[in-house]
Amino acid sequence: MADQDIEQAVARALEDAPQRNFRETVDLAINLRDLDLNDPSNRVDESVVLPSGTGQDTRIVVFAEGETAVRAETVADEVFSSDDLDDLGDDQDAAKDLADNTDFFIAEASMMPTIGASLGQVLGPRGKMPTPLQPDEDVVETINRMKNTVQVRSRDRRTFHALVGTEEMSAEEIGDNIDTILRRLYGDLEKGPLNIDSVYVKTTMGPAVEVA
Repeated sequence: MADQDIEQAVARALEDAPQRNFRETVDLAINLRDLDLNDPSNRVDESVVLPSGTGQDTRIVVFAEGETAVRAETVADEVFSSDDLDDLGDDQDAAKDLADNTDFFIAEASMMPTIGASLGQVLGPRGKMPTPLQPDEDVVETINRMKNTVQVRSRDRRTFHALVGTEEMSAEEIGDNIDTILRRLYGDLEKGPLNIDSVYVKTTMGPAVEVA
């Protein structure tokens, strides 16, 4: 259950947003302080499962073989075999297009070394190396969980953004998503809430409303 102040801030952001002819997303703007972000260990890089979902389609690609590939095809946007992986490794333009148009990658753990060698230079800098799928993990459950996942990543910037929903979602649903992200940040940052200067919520084209 989100803090009432968070929910009220979201409600204001939704109410103040001008009408547009497209569906707007709702984003969280997070401003950090008292952190040396030139040191990679201080940077935020988290995959967060949103309790209310993202409110939009999340494109997921799977690298798998055999039964895992067959099961993945029922829920993933695309499934690549080892042979497909070899082809991608030989076509950097196709690999870059795939990386730019995919939110998350999942790969059988046994395929990770090959993916690292053939696609690491494309996926690594984009922060999109696959999540390894262990032999005892259910690929369908993993995909469905990741469809509700967002990447919260600061890189070397003090101000960064994270998707928390769309304008069609309720203030309560978006508030719950924001609460989940902030709790994760409080737990991960060196000084917890003291490392966060301010937090704002806004729709794509709407005004920013302070959350914290």
